[in-house]
Formats: sequence, C-alpha cells, structure tokens
Amino acid sequence: MARGSTAVRGVNGLVALGALALAAATLTASAQPAPAPAPAAAPTWSLDPTHTFVHWEVLHMGTSTIRGRFDKSAGNVQFDAKAQQLDLSITIDTASVDSGVPILDALLKGSAMLDVAANPQAFFVARGARFEGDVPREIRGEFTLRGVSQPLTLRALRWNCGLNPLFRRTVCGGDFEGEVVRSVFGITHSLPFVGDKVRLIVQVEAISP
Repeated sequence: MARGSTAVRGVNGLVALGALALAAATLTASAQPAPAPAPAAAPTWSLDPTHTFVHWEVLHMGTSTIRGRFDKSAGNVQFDAKAQQLDLSITIDTASVDSGVPILDALLKGSAMLDVAANPQAFFVARGARFEGDVPREIRGEFTLRGVSQPLTLRALRWNCGLNPLFRRTVCGGDFEGEVVRSVFGITHSLPFVGDKVRLIVQVEAISP
C-alpha cells in the first residue's frame, strides 16, 4: 500500500507540474504583443482611355523629330498619397500606333518594327515610386515590347488630383517621360538615319473607384 500511495503521489506531482508548465506557456503567449495589422491595400483606379496615351518621339536624320502615339491603351493605377504608393499598369495596343503618316504607320506595324501581328500588345508595369511629400516624382517599372522586357523609369512632369464635374468623382493624373533604346527590343530598321533612342511621354488619368 505504501508503494501504491507513493506512485499515486508521483503521478499527481507530474500532473501538477504539467499544469503549471501549461499555465506558464499560456501566460507567456498572452503577454506577447499582438502582430500589427497589415496595411490596407491602396484602392485601384481605372485609367480613362480617352485621356491616357503613350506618345513617342524619335530623331530623323539628325534634323527634325518624328512624333506619334498609340491611340488605344487600358490599365489601372493603385494610388495612396499618404502611403507614398503609386503603382501603374498599362497595356498598349501596338496596332493603334499613329504617326499621322499612313505609309510610315504601315512600316511601323510591320515585322521589321513593332511586328503587331506577332506582338499585338506592349506593357508597362510599375511597382515602385519615389515621392516628395505626397507628390510622386518618378515611377520605376518594366517595359515589354516585342516580347523583350527592360527596366524603365518614368519621371513625373506633373501630377494632380481633383473632382471631375462630368463623372462627379475624383480623378488623378499627370504626364511622365522616359527613354528607351529601340535596338534593345530588336528594332534596328533605318539605323542610324533614324535615332536609336526613343523618348516616351506617358499621359495618364485615372478615375477613383
């Protein structure tokens, strides 16, 4: 009987120790600070296709500048001034290229240039921005043309927000500029008579959700 009582006391002691350890672990866990909530995602604004265009400029024989634009594009913006976030996604319809000169447009759409049959879309996706206060000064992303992707930084020429009286919604937009080297994307036609460096001016307006 003595040995039995001793065994029982030993088991009870182990149970008590286990309960104490569990209680200590529970108290330790409850003392840990709760993780900070994840920041809310910036709202997604749709680009207004009637006020969003990608313009381009290239030097012709060292004299004048050839200019044009892509007439069709779509995309969205995620913008939060307080969080200093400006993400931009644009999909460009390459067949909508327009220089104002039909014979040049046909050349631009052909296989030696944009090759729109094989590459009907170009893309610019920016997931980083530099702000001064609540105003974006540049956006950093990737430009894809003819299946080739290259880093591209666009400098903000202006950015502003205001109430659009037609939509009765807030609209934000601005102009951005950057430069690409067309030969990097496999477009070498007419070099060196037509410049290799192409200036891009990206005009965007986004409508609040």
